[in-house]
Amino acid sequence: AAMRHLPYFCRGEVVKGFGRGSKELGIPTANFSEQVVESFPSDISTGIYYGWACVGNGDVHKMVLSIGWNPFYKNIKKSVETHIIHTFKEDFYGEILSIVITGYIRPEKNFDSLEALISAIQEDIEEAKRQLDLPEHLKLKEDNFFHLPEGKIVNNH
Repeated sequence: AAMRHLPYFCRGEVVKGFGRGSKELGIPTANFSEQVVESFPSDISTGIYYGWACVGNGDVHKMVLSIGWNPFYKNIKKSVETHIIHTFKEDFYGEILSIVITGYIRPEKNFDSLEALISAIQEDIEEAKRQLDLPEHLKLKEDNFFHLPEGKIVNNH
């Protein structure tokens, strides 16, 4: 069921999350607002996915994405968190994040420790990098979806 909705195209504003990604894990994530999360197909499987991401009209980068309840942190609300495999100089809250989810890595699971969680995320990142180099995934990097129309006012920018 994880693959049925893929590729999945989504765009939304980046909002402040729990502040854990970069601080506790050293792996910054961009969070979508609740409205965007609620717009995802209700039957999309929770778990770890990969694909492409673009901030504003910037470059398109590889990304890993988590959809779910984050069992390690016992969240009440479902979240969609994107880790873009690129180092940004600064936060981009309020910017528009465009993503294309192209593949599924694994289901969500709980971890005994923060170290185990971080290690799993690092493995997910490596898997995403390998998969996204394959031609069927690489071609989506060039999708017109990533080109916001010039002059279109997005979030008052």
